[in-house]
Amino acid sequence: MTDDEIIPASEIVPLLEPREGIPPVIEDAGALAAAVRAFAKGTGPVAVDAERASGYRYSGRAYLVQLRRAGAGSVLVDPVACPDLSELDEALADAEIVLHAATQDLACLAELGFTPRTLFDTELAGRLLGYERVGLGTMVENVLGLRLEKGHSAADWSQRPLPEDWLRYAVLDVEVLIELRDKLYEELSTGGKLTWAQEEFAAILAAPPSPPRTDPWRRTSGIHRVRTLRGLAVVRELWTLRDELARESDLAPGRVLPDSAIVTAALDQPRTTKALTEIAPFTGRSARRHLREWLNAIGRARALAETELPQPSGPGEGPPPANRWADRDPAAARRLAAARAAVAALADANRMPTENLLQPEAIRRLTWEPPADLGDEGVAARLRELGARGWQIELTAHPLSQALIRLVVKGEIDEPPPASLTN
Repeated sequence: MTDDEIIPASEIVPLLEPREGIPPVIEDAGALAAAVRAFAKGTGPVAVDAERASGYRYSGRAYLVQLRRAGAGSVLVDPVACPDLSELDEALADAEIVLHAATQDLACLAELGFTPRTLFDTELAGRLLGYERVGLGTMVENVLGLRLEKGHSAADWSQRPLPEDWLRYAVLDVEVLIELRDKLYEELSTGGKLTWAQEEFAAILAAPPSPPRTDPWRRTSGIHRVRTLRGLAVVRELWTLRDELARESDLAPGRVLPDSAIVTAALDQPRTTKALTEIAPFTGRSARRHLREWLNAIGRARALAETELPQPSGPGEGPPPANRWADRDPAAARRLAAARAAVAALADANRMPTENLLQPEAIRRLTWEPPADLGDEGVAARLRELGARGWQIELTAHPLSQALIRLVVKGEIDEPPPASLTN
């Protein structure tokens, strides 16, 4: 998508009201059953969106689900009152489900028993087509010439009742999603990228859940300021307590206690309630309820034996950070630079972000531990092991092979050339 193909701002039409108005929110089994029947009789793809309360609630559950299909219109479902959408899922088993940024919503929809079998992700389609900005509002403007109201995207959707203007916003989010899908489908087809997109959509649906993070407390913002093992122990104790309290109250952890308070407490290690409340975030309403518990957590960390203290984080799985390669393995650093350049050139030629042509982690792992055979087949096999899709391998295996072999031929790395060069 080039600048001269984007619809001029003067021609953008605000989309202010849903075509059929704001439907009543479905809050009981009877209304949900009627919606299931209507959507089963509808035709074509089904536009779906979900609203969560990120930043407000601990869970990632959906607090509103919006759907639209030709012949059925739009519906709003309250998943708090109707937490089982398995009958709707069964009725739409053969339908293509259209989502924008599907990975954000699939997990919370699955909790409700709604699991698409066929997917069209309008955000990912936009990336593959080379749109520079792929937020839903921007895509609708650039592709359809319509302006969506986006003022409530970060709202606390867990509150009840939901204001009318929020519901209007929610309906409009699926109002033109199918039209957007149809335009992008056409662009993918004419651009020769439809099969690429379909492989990507299938990969999203087939992806397993992300495994739990090891030592998630180490991701506390500002933890780099904590330089002692005892301080790390305080971070661990406070983070763990906060997580328990947040889970019990279904509040976002940062609303129970901000990361900045945990880090400051780890640096100061206060011994009294008075000293603890001198750290400003501990005076907030939520934090003050648990002052004794926070202080006990700090005390537990101070009482740990040296052997019980957390150690500095060691190297994770896979290659080290790329900025260390030049010192640790200069040959690998040269391979990485050559591979990145090859993939960037390909991405530019195909008008898409580099990370969508081939995942950066795959490039790093390929060049840190290259295959013994640097020919096309060896590189393709390694990319397949690293999870690259068929279309990605077809596009990148040969250019990557040539880039790596060129380093060997030029003598820039000490590896022997593959057998194909010596025959």
